[in-house]
Amino acid sequence: MYLDHAASTPMRPAAVSAMLPYLDQQYANPSGAHRVARRARQAVDESRERIAELAGWDPGGVVFTSGGTESDNTIVAGVIAARPGVAVCPRPEHHAVLASVERVEHRLVDADETGHVRLDRLAEALGPDTSLVSVMAVNNEVGTITDLAAVAEVVRARAPHAVLHTDAVQGACWLPLAEIARHVDALSLSAHKFGGPKGVGALLVRPAVRWEPLLVGGGQERDRRSGTHNVAGIVAMDVALAETQAGLRADGVRIAAQRDRLVDALVQRLGAAVIETVRRDRKVAGSAHVMFPGVENESLLFLLDEAGVCASAASACASGAMEPSHVLSAMGVERRSAAGALRLTLGVTTTDADVDRAVEAVVGAVTRLQAGAGRS
Repeated sequence: MYLDHAASTPMRPAAVSAMLPYLDQQYANPSGAHRVARRARQAVDESRERIAELAGWDPGGVVFTSGGTESDNTIVAGVIAARPGVAVCPRPEHHAVLASVERVEHRLVDADETGHVRLDRLAEALGPDTSLVSVMAVNNEVGTITDLAAVAEVVRARAPHAVLHTDAVQGACWLPLAEIARHVDALSLSAHKFGGPKGVGALLVRPAVRWEPLLVGGGQERDRRSGTHNVAGIVAMDVALAETQAGLRADGVRIAAQRDRLVDALVQRLGAAVIETVRRDRKVAGSAHVMFPGVENESLLFLLDEAGVCASAASACASGAMEPSHVLSAMGVERRSAAGALRLTLGVTTTDADVDRAVEAVVGAVTRLQAGAGRS
């Protein structure tokens, strides 16, 4: 019962098929000059064009990276290096952005109870010294969808020369990529979140943005990201993204119904013992983030793992961290509730049987932990 799709979702069969020839047949380095290398380079460039088309972007602005973390780090560090100033982001941002912002002169902005950046506080944080603003498209923990149009309006009014970036790593699974992209100057993608392989992603940057590269030495990607291309990964990412975007509507309706059935069953069976963190109309279809006040999520995850349910408490990138998440803290969630947070995330391979079995496992685990707490 795999309910951790926000951490990584299974590769799509078409993506696996697309990458195989570049592992054992067309294995040349695309930076080479001979004909086999040129074929590899052609595959990279064709994938670049198809990803750009999905995003409504110029192909020259698609820079291939190793994933979302590198893309986020690159744009934050790169923009500040090219135009020193203040970096601004909300407190619930993914650590790939948050930690990068905190390494330079920065301002952190409060969020509301849903995890959405407070637009009034964002406006207060912006000014002529602002070089970069980064606001994620979809929160990776609680699934909140950002109103990027409203964010862009505030940024353009208060800091018109600032670069507006969005970490779209969780957004590309659930929202039209072109709709996300049209509001921003740069965005980050990671293939393994939408059915591609791990270790490959992209940074999309508008031509007018000035930034310095994070990785240098080989001159690949027009000197913007040095390092040998992951040809197989790039081709597979292209295929996975196209399939994901084509199936957004149908998959979203089906998965939202499964999510609703899952959460409704937990509420019906456990009553006041379960709190739904964010209203469903404010978040993506695959997010079923709930909290069990008084239950320690470390113990809960152990019991769920024993029952065969794959879930998490927070971002998988916060390895081993069982402290209440910075996202929930930024949302003003009290520590007792946050300590019992459970992130159940569904995806295209989730079945109705997975949902039914997960309900039984979660109810059983929570009931057992509550009984143990009562005895103590």
